[in-house]
Amino acid sequence: MIRGELLRSFMQDLRNQRLRTTLTVLGIAWGTVSVAVLLAFGAGLQRQNLINARGIGDGLVILWGGKTTKPWDGFPEGRNTHLREEYADIIAREVPGVVAISPEYSSRSRPTRHGTAASNAAVGGVLPSFSEIRNIFPDSGGRFLDERDMADRRRVAFLGDDLKKLLFGDAEAVGRQVFIGAVPFTVIGVMHHKVQNSSYNARDKDRVFIPASTYHALYGDRYLSNIVFKVADPATSAEVVKQVRAVVARHEKFDPVDQDAAPMWDTNEMLKMFWVIFGGINFFLGLVGGFTLLVGGIGVANIMFIVVRERTAEIGIRRSLGARRRDILAQFFSESLFIVALGASIGMALTLLLVRLGAFIPMKEEVGVPILSPTVLGATLALLAGVAFIAALFPARKAASLDPVECLRY
Repeated sequence: MIRGELLRSFMQDLRNQRLRTTLTVLGIAWGTVSVAVLLAFGAGLQRQNLINARGIGDGLVILWGGKTTKPWDGFPEGRNTHLREEYADIIAREVPGVVAISPEYSSRSRPTRHGTAASNAAVGGVLPSFSEIRNIFPDSGGRFLDERDMADRRRVAFLGDDLKKLLFGDAEAVGRQVFIGAVPFTVIGVMHHKVQNSSYNARDKDRVFIPASTYHALYGDRYLSNIVFKVADPATSAEVVKQVRAVVARHEKFDPVDQDAAPMWDTNEMLKMFWVIFGGINFFLGLVGGFTLLVGGIGVANIMFIVVRERTAEIGIRRSLGARRRDILAQFFSESLFIVALGASIGMALTLLLVRLGAFIPMKEEVGVPILSPTVLGATLALLAGVAFIAALFPARKAASLDPVECLRY
């Protein structure tokens, strides 16, 4: 009975102050949308950039030959260092943290052509393991290089998807021939499209890959362009890099701590920096949305302080009839929470709509699509809970602390 009376009294207050209440509810709704949508867009941007960054490969490290900067074992500084194909086998044997490795020859001096279409694409001579290391996978109907291709030095080629479109258009490419320079190669596969925002040579979509053994037999390059390898545990990549450099130093005769003699790009370190950067971006977006929500919470507290003042006489009558402080506290606390919950419900409904519409935005491969993930929902609800508690507590405490005698005089 008492709860029914309280509810009717509260609804009467809402009807009496429709404009004020509506604006307050909309303030909470807008604050909820600000927090949730900003965090959702931030999460989508983070996920898309992570996909883009991993397009080059997971746990990838790239090793090049360089130039010594220190004298070592009787050799002067300033010597060029070179990578040989056998170094990949030695590293695979001696460095346990390396789970996959491939030497890589590369050149742009031999155009790739089919009919009248031609491209000065980068031609890479690699091992079958290159596919796993670099996240290069074939479209249906084709394959990547295999061990038989290597052993028989086959003239087979695997094309990037954009290069395939340039040479063959919409026609089937697998089983047909392309010329690399003056040498014919049979196309055995086309790369399945992937997003890639970084590269050390050229985007894989524009490249052509042939067996390393075929490349060496045809073109006779003595040295590799680079060696790529995959680290088993990204957390240990720094130690693995150190061990790999020591192996190369032993054969090329340079100081193992001379980083310029065997420069490496450790993408694991890039990903660590990536998490730090996007953690800061998401924190900033959440902070901006949080301030917007806080303004809405101030509006709730303001309207409830006004309600307390307008119902001072009622509070005095209820206290004189036996209502306890906690009863008054609970009444105004629940009314404040109701306003916040109503605004939050409207805000979440709008958020779901905006997130769905976000799936249709252009440039998805650059900025991604908003994600209303459990983390985003949790952060939004946590902020809402904090704002609701603060906005409800102070007016409720004010109402509960009023002297009943003074209330009746009001």
